Amino acid sequence: MIGLPDAIKALLFDLDGVLTGTAELHRRAWKRTFDEFLAHRDGPDFRPFTERDYLDYVDGRPRADGVRTFLESRDIHLPEGKADDPPGDATVNGVGNKKNELLLAVIEEEGVRPYPGSRRYLEAARDAGLKIAVVTSSANGEAVLKAADLTQFVQARVDGITITSQGLRGKPAPDSFLAGAKALGVAASEAAVFEDALSGVRAGRAGNFGFVVGVDRANQADALREQGADVVVEDLAELLES
Repeated sequence: MIGLPDAIKALLFDLDGVLTGTAELHRRAWKRTFDEFLAHRDGPDFRPFTERDYLDYVDGRPRADGVRTFLESRDIHLPEGKADDPPGDATVNGVGNKKNELLLAVIEEEGVRPYPGSRRYLEAARDAGLKIAVVTSSANGEAVLKAADLTQFVQARVDGITITSQGLRGKPAPDSFLAGAKALGVAASEAAVFEDALSGVRAGRAGNFGFVVGVDRANQADALREQGADVVVEDLAELLES
């Protein structure tokens, strides 16, 4: 039993916050990046980046989209710059590259651990013969899967590198999830989406997927339902009991 409709043949998992605890590492890297940027721009009385800012403007989005969306919420508009801008440059890419530099340092220092319930669910899904893909906005998807020892479960991966190379729109657009379903050879109606981010749940609903599971890691169960989750759980192991 995996707690999904019988018509579901494939599972599309977000990575950070759904399979691994790296969402918290992302949040910490974003906060340090934005607080340093805002302090340099506005001085010691700057308004810090908050957890609400992370959930509303950054969580689940491709890196550059997160920079752009958050800064626009503060009425700050930066030039795009280039993909290889030095970390910390006053461009969208420079700010994003600073965040990624900090994130990789934290991952190197602290490592990556999968949620035990998520690993159990992946094992059950594999044993049930379901197809599995990871769909993440992070450009570090491959490294995180490897560090968490989850690569063995995954038949397809759509990540930030894929999104850029294929010109896909980031979440909340459904493009990356649709690409994941295509890579597994299934229709959207035959796939379930698993997401902890509001933008990701919106993407799953916008893509007309067969089922959308909201994973509540940030005390936002009601918001996940409002964005279109068919069911909300705090841990994927709960679905094994349903």
